[in-house]
Amino acid sequence: MFVRLLLFVSLFFLAQRTLSQVVTTVPAFPTADSEVTLIFDLTQAKDNRAAGLLGKTGDVYLWSGAGTTETGDAFQFQPTGQTNFNAPFVPGTMTALGNNKWQIRIVPRTYFNVPANQPIRRLGVLLKSGDGRSQTEDLYVRIYDNRLSINRIEPTGKDFFVAPNTNLPVRYQTSQRAALSLTVDGQPVANVLDRDSLRAQINTGTQSGARRMVVFRAMTMTSPTGQAAADTFYFTVRPEPTVAELPAGLRDGVNYASPSTATLVLFAPRKSFVYAIGEFNNWRTSPEYLMKRTPDGNRYWIELKNLTPKAEVAYQYLVDGTLAVADPYATKILDPNNDRFIPATTYPNLKPYPAGATGIVSILQTDQTPYPWRKVNFERPDPANLIVYELLVRDFSANRNYKTVTDSLPYLKRLGINCIEIMPIMEFAGNDSWGYNPIFYFAPDKAYGTADDLKRFIEAAHQQGIAVVLDMVLNQADYEYPYVKMYWDGSRPSPDNPFFNPQATHPFSVFFDFNHESPATQALVERVNTYWLQEFRFDGFRFDLSKGFTQKQSGSDVGSWSSYDISRVRIWKRIYDQIRAVDPTAYVILEHFADNTEEKELADYGMMFWGNHNGDFRNTAKGRAANLNGLSAKERGWQRPNLIGYAESHDEERLLVDVLKNGRVENSYNTTQLPTALERAKLAAAFLVTTPGPKLIWQFGELGYDVSIDENGRTGAKPVRWEYYSDPNRRKLYGVYRELINLKKTVPAFRSADVTMATNDLVKRITLRDPANTIFLIGNSDAEVRTVPGGFPGVGRWYDFFTGESINVTDANSTVMMQPGEFHLYSSQPLPKPEAGLVPFGPSMAVVTAVTEQPVDGLTLSPNPSADEARLELSNPYRGLVNLYLTDASGRELRSSRTTKTTDTLTQTIDLRNLPNGLYIIRLQLGEQRVVRKLMKQ
Repeated sequence: MFVRLLLFVSLFFLAQRTLSQVVTTVPAFPTADSEVTLIFDLTQAKDNRAAGLLGKTGDVYLWSGAGTTETGDAFQFQPTGQTNFNAPFVPGTMTALGNNKWQIRIVPRTYFNVPANQPIRRLGVLLKSGDGRSQTEDLYVRIYDNRLSINRIEPTGKDFFVAPNTNLPVRYQTSQRAALSLTVDGQPVANVLDRDSLRAQINTGTQSGARRMVVFRAMTMTSPTGQAAADTFYFTVRPEPTVAELPAGLRDGVNYASPSTATLVLFAPRKSFVYAIGEFNNWRTSPEYLMKRTPDGNRYWIELKNLTPKAEVAYQYLVDGTLAVADPYATKILDPNNDRFIPATTYPNLKPYPAGATGIVSILQTDQTPYPWRKVNFERPDPANLIVYELLVRDFSANRNYKTVTDSLPYLKRLGINCIEIMPIMEFAGNDSWGYNPIFYFAPDKAYGTADDLKRFIEAAHQQGIAVVLDMVLNQADYEYPYVKMYWDGSRPSPDNPFFNPQATHPFSVFFDFNHESPATQALVERVNTYWLQEFRFDGFRFDLSKGFTQKQSGSDVGSWSSYDISRVRIWKRIYDQIRAVDPTAYVILEHFADNTEEKELADYGMMFWGNHNGDFRNTAKGRAANLNGLSAKERGWQRPNLIGYAESHDEERLLVDVLKNGRVENSYNTTQLPTALERAKLAAAFLVTTPGPKLIWQFGELGYDVSIDENGRTGAKPVRWEYYSDPNRRKLYGVYRELINLKKTVPAFRSADVTMATNDLVKRITLRDPANTIFLIGNSDAEVRTVPGGFPGVGRWYDFFTGESINVTDANSTVMMQPGEFHLYSSQPLPKPEAGLVPFGPSMAVVTAVTEQPVDGLTLSPNPSADEARLELSNPYRGLVNLYLTDASGRELRSSRTTKTTDTLTQTIDLRNLPNGLYIIRLQLGEQRVVRKLMKQ
């Protein structure tokens, strides 16, 4: 083919090495032992975090390193004292040049302390703010030796596509004057002597898909032997794809036709051409791997033949000749930056990253062996009675994998939960994450194990009678998601992106925001949900940030965002209907937190909602005012009990952390001490679990997890605390949860729609009425003793679940005295007997002072206050057994005695000598009569 050449030779000298580049150097060919000026143009930075550096006049620092190879670790050597990224690094202080440009002068070998016998081949550099919160991406600067070197200024690409019949600018610079030559496909097109630069334009020609090789050579003319250097790049004339209908039955992603054949389909509207590249063609473009385009221009497809059955094959799509991306529908990917950190025990025999590839690649595999699902007679629990256990694989299992979580199922079975909500496990950026930064929606993240490991976990849970719900993230995606990268304008999704909004419509956006009114997004959502329900047999989804599925612009106004949104309602009804068409009993749970009118409409339609009462439960446990009435769907006016109330989730500070740090202290009653804090957690558990409707427990909350959400950063890894289960006090909290959960699942009264919530006072009450049994929960959330009307639902005999006692109430509003943190779960009919000793309210601690058979009088306690001992004298007609208990203000029993009263007067001495000063409680039980007195030691 004839190539026209327009050649321009000039004697220009460029101080900067490339055009439109973040970092440039003076001189253009820096060496290890001479001063070099690094010049940064922050307007060219691609990392979103660099926005925080724009407009600064100070507080900008260099963070850098030096490497001895051209492709290896560029931070092998670092300057002295460069250790804390989150603090200013004074030797790296940058000088402002104005217009967001900065410079610094260094001598590489001196600055990085590189020994004289070590070469320096490149520098790794970035700019950051003093606190490290803003930064550019990692950048690299080549370091040269004193030999002849070449710098290609343009084109910057090594192998790229060009438009037909256009002029391609070519510019080279050399470190020394030399004889320069340029060839295209071996044909000489330019020769100049004794120059240090060359500029030319090459006409690209008109042959569609033609790949051309351009070679630049330089040879010095001053040495008898001369020095030579060369550079090669390639360009391909943009091809024109064959137009052909998509064969019937094919869908986006990989379609397997036989053990040796697969068809790839990519949805890519407004793209000009796409190549399939991979191990089948050594990652090189060629005409036979140019994908066909459908007549509507929306899809590209190609049939791959002669594949090895069962062999994993890595592949990508090269879009418009500039961007190589993995398949958005891939069920497995390989990540060159993160896979190497996955232990073989978690993912055995992981396919090595293929040579010749760059970036994340997708995997296809013909003739796969299906997972051998065993028949499990699993019936999903009633949605109204779900006890959901939310867990993060990373922080629930020390091994961070599905296998270990599977081994832990018996523990959860004993606890009694009937549903596990597993935090996001589809491929996310990196290996260490909460999972809310998804990048591939059909691929389980390998950091937790294989796809079969995940299926085995779900199967094992079903065998234990436990449903498994997947935390689904369809509000946003991270940058590595192919449909973010394919339609990108340099800093955000482009306006023509068929899936994403260029700017999020709501103020709580993270990463990049889906447009759920877009047909492309709607089709993707349906496909994603169907896949996880059918392929992995999940029992439903908890949708993260479901309120974000809006196109109503709310800016920073949370109130506007939360208000009733008819478009969002329609979106969610459509998604719900699609899910139920695939699986009629699948759970659909929304993290919505919108206006009650909207939540009520969707709840009545069948969806369930997260009900966040973390703040109220933390205040309850701390001994402060709180209102738990909103735990009840009835209180919100909903027709269905579709509110999943919780005291803790992954997203809030842990209950025990707040109590231990900020709980109330009144006299000797101290909620900030762990034993008392655990008792407060029992009180919270009682009001959480007994309220009708589904409930959620955050992992290890049943053991009193007391590591702050902010430890190691909010989303950072937290310590796994299985040792809690060996702590007797924590085991009792676990036991309280277990007993309450068992009641909720087995006793119909705990599912009653006839519920009265009276929790807006420090003494809180819940009443559940059922034809067979009435339940009455009363608890003192104060940090002081409270004497209040009992407020029983009726008179007669009431059975105290945890103490095993029964009392006869003749006046529903008889006065009761309750110690701080004390609670009682009463029933009109006996309930199953619980494990003994779970709460400190033994027989002596019954608080009801209902009408007794005969009045108790003639009781004196003196002296009060007392220093060493007090004398108790009881003078009345009562005859019979007398139990005496001495407790501290928290209800912890210190001493007890038993005697028989046979005369009018009974005298007892109470020894206080070895006890600290403070308030104590004397409890007497005379048959069914209970008497409580306070005793102060000073």
